[in-house]
Amino acid sequence: MTVQLNNVTKKYGQEFALKNVSFTFTKGKIYGLLGPNGSGKSTTLKLITGLIYPTKGTVKVKEEKVTRKVCQNVAYLTELDHFYHSFTIKQIIDFYHSQFSDFRLEKAKQLLQDMQLDERKKIRKLSKGNRGRLKLVLTLARNAPVILLDEPFSGLDALVRDSIVKSLLTYINFEEQIVIIATHEIDEIEPLLDEVIAVYQGHYIDHQNVEKLREEQGISVLQWFKSTIKNWESENLETNH
Repeated sequence: MTVQLNNVTKKYGQEFALKNVSFTFTKGKIYGLLGPNGSGKSTTLKLITGLIYPTKGTVKVKEEKVTRKVCQNVAYLTELDHFYHSFTIKQIIDFYHSQFSDFRLEKAKQLLQDMQLDERKKIRKLSKGNRGRLKLVLTLARNAPVILLDEPFSGLDALVRDSIVKSLLTYINFEEQIVIIATHEIDEIEPLLDEVIAVYQGHYIDHQNVEKLREEQGISVLQWFKSTIKNWESENLETNH
């Protein structure tokens, strides 16, 4: 089971969001797509979900070219809140259960308990932190082969972040699922990651195994990321001159 990007370019008008990107994600790993805002991380996830299509190149999930139907294989936590705010938590759980054949009610109930969410509460009355928790419940309650998390820590306090990290470790099937986390907040997720990709100005500029970074180079993911960006900028400055 793989997710493949083959020579993918995505343009919005004259602006490049991704430039000739190729990468293969394999099951059993948690990947970090790391980069500043506007670097191409969210575009990558939207291409995998079939919400947008590449200008050039191909995106495949399970060897099949991505269309809107890929949502049956991909669970996507977006940075935005897409909720029916008049719903209670129970109603949104039931709605997801009706839409996705791989949605597990028992798993959702356990996640609600772990996240300390009351299913009777109206979504519009939830704090930002609790909406973040709810988005994670809806994503992780699915047994989808691909899980995509776009900035899962955005605007959340340390306690909520901690509960998200624990849930990821508890509820992901490491043997069967591909997990891709797009974020610019690197410290929080470093303990989770198997592989990291530095994304900058629409390019995948480097890719590393996290364990090798620590054991062979003796550096953290954040240190690697900063030096990678610095080196890339330096090389491209010289090339442009």
